[in-house]
Amino acid sequence: MIRLLKHLSVLSYLAGTLFLLNSCANMASPTGGLYDETPPRLIRSNPKNNALNVSRNIVEIEFDENIKVEKPTEKVIITPPQINMPVIKAVGKKAVVEFNDELLPNTTYTIDFTDAIVDNNEGNPLENFSLSFSTGDQLDTLAVSGKVLSAENLEPAQGIYVGMHTNFDDTAFVKTPFERISRTDSRGRFTVRGLAPGRYKIFALDDKNRDYKYDNPQEAIAFLDSIVVPSSMPAVRQDTVFKDSLTIDSIITVNYTRFLPDDLLLRSFTSDFQRKYLQKSERNQREKLIVYFAAPTSEPVFELLSPLPERSDWYVMEKSKGNDTLMLWIVDSLVLRQDTITLKMDYLKTDSLNLDQVQTDTLSFTFREPKQSRKEKEEKEKKEKVEVRFLAINHNIRSAHEIYLPVQLEFEQPVIDFDSSKVRLMQVVDSVSSPIPFTVTGDTLNPRKYSLRHKWEPGGKYSLAIDSAAIHSIYGLWNNKVEQVFTVKTLDQYGNLMIHLSGLPEGKPAYVELLDKSDKPFRKVRVKNSEALIFDINPGVLYIRLFIDDNEDGEWTTGDYEQGRQPEMVYYYPAAYEIRAYTDHEESWNVTELPLDKQKPLDITKNKPEERRRRSLNEERQQQQNQRGSSPFSGGSGGGSGVTTPTPRRGVPSL
Repeated sequence: MIRLLKHLSVLSYLAGTLFLLNSCANMASPTGGLYDETPPRLIRSNPKNNALNVSRNIVEIEFDENIKVEKPTEKVIITPPQINMPVIKAVGKKAVVEFNDELLPNTTYTIDFTDAIVDNNEGNPLENFSLSFSTGDQLDTLAVSGKVLSAENLEPAQGIYVGMHTNFDDTAFVKTPFERISRTDSRGRFTVRGLAPGRYKIFALDDKNRDYKYDNPQEAIAFLDSIVVPSSMPAVRQDTVFKDSLTIDSIITVNYTRFLPDDLLLRSFTSDFQRKYLQKSERNQREKLIVYFAAPTSEPVFELLSPLPERSDWYVMEKSKGNDTLMLWIVDSLVLRQDTITLKMDYLKTDSLNLDQVQTDTLSFTFREPKQSRKEKEEKEKKEKVEVRFLAINHNIRSAHEIYLPVQLEFEQPVIDFDSSKVRLMQVVDSVSSPIPFTVTGDTLNPRKYSLRHKWEPGGKYSLAIDSAAIHSIYGLWNNKVEQVFTVKTLDQYGNLMIHLSGLPEGKPAYVELLDKSDKPFRKVRVKNSEALIFDINPGVLYIRLFIDDNEDGEWTTGDYEQGRQPEMVYYYPAAYEIRAYTDHEESWNVTELPLDKQKPLDITKNKPEERRRRSLNEERQQQQNQRGSSPFSGGSGGGSGVTTPTPRRGVPSL
């Protein structure tokens, strides 16, 4: 009996050891497998795709697995457009669309899901899925496609509607909903489906109120001047067949129907129309009245009602470009002392018909001194007696001054006079300062700003001196002494750029702009004899844009649908450009060599396309498994238990 128990004990020990070894091997073995990257597969639909004489207002589409419909109100496009949004939902393995509008007779309906249908677990999208049916005995199958770009900066216009009209009247776009529609994806691409043979006008519309017509001048739009005639032709393409998500099986030739045109390009813009109205008025300082308008406008007319001024020029005006912000600096002492000032103002206000009408308002400006205790008042009076307050001056001078920049001065308050004889600009050579000539010009909008100009010598050393009490403000403040020494940068700290241009329209002016990494222009030069020469550029990476100045105002001008005017053309140099110090750069640029949608560098494109990395996750997993090698133990040779936690299988989100 004892011998038997010993044998059983040995057998139990051996069995336990084998179990542990087997367990270790199983735990180290990769068990996750490849991710499921297969999108849902269509099983059936009611009505069937391309069905005729359909009368039911519910569409049911069944797939081989449970699905979700992502962002149906954004991604699912139904044409003809629906006044009342249909109910679009997922029920298990089915996508269900229930129309709330009555189906139109003899009409082709297209439900374009784009990539809204995804499987319930991993979120794999079914790309470019659409279903069509007709309420009559004929199905319209033609389609047109293309891209929409922002006219000003060639950004892909995401989520903008593209619609078609067979009515060529100019008012159709304004008064009538689109007949057929689509919507752009992240790359600005669109396809309008279900078109009948015929002639169409095509438009893009950032539809704010979803009525599918241009009834708000603040909506971004695009239109083609030419007529679109859809057609089709047989074509051939090469398709790649995969054994799995990683392995190519074969490349096959596929015959298909190509729908034309498939390269339409629409340039979207917002008109320069802006609703004009008074936003607010305020008096946050005793000496200054501020009026804010919602948009650039004509300069309003003011009349002081209370108190009555002693002089007609009772204020000095400071204004922004476009007059949307106005500051009235009060110079009449009687008016200045009043806590409440009443003005009558005549200005432009946009009415409900989008017409500008003269509006007359009475504005009241009140200023109350902040409440102070007796002690605070005494301390303030004592401080004012001891301290002398000077007129503050800001300037743009730096120790290393840009060779192309004038000296800019901005005073705290408008000044009575800027006498250049009270300002000295000296050039320092071998420690000897010599006065040099300069010009002073006042800003046309801001009475507090002045520019001091001189043709700087590269590497030259200068000093600017303004004597104390030399400049007097309208409120009696005098400036303190200003002394500033600066050195202008040398030419070897800059690069120069000559651009030889081709592809430009003849006889039209053009401007080249240098852009920073945020796509903002910082230098501009006019094209002369098909060349743009820019001197004194700071070293670094920049980008280049060109616009055709049709109206010769020196600025890019947007379009206007009522006038039938397209926005001015814009082109981008298709790569970053690096400027090196002390180098003359020369570049040739054919602005039309690349299509517009291929020009803007991705580095400065803000609306970057959504990229899907379908196979990358499986590639990463396959690489991890290959790195483990053939050994069943992840610990390799040597010490350690060789036991690792297996990677759990997990769902892959939609990327």
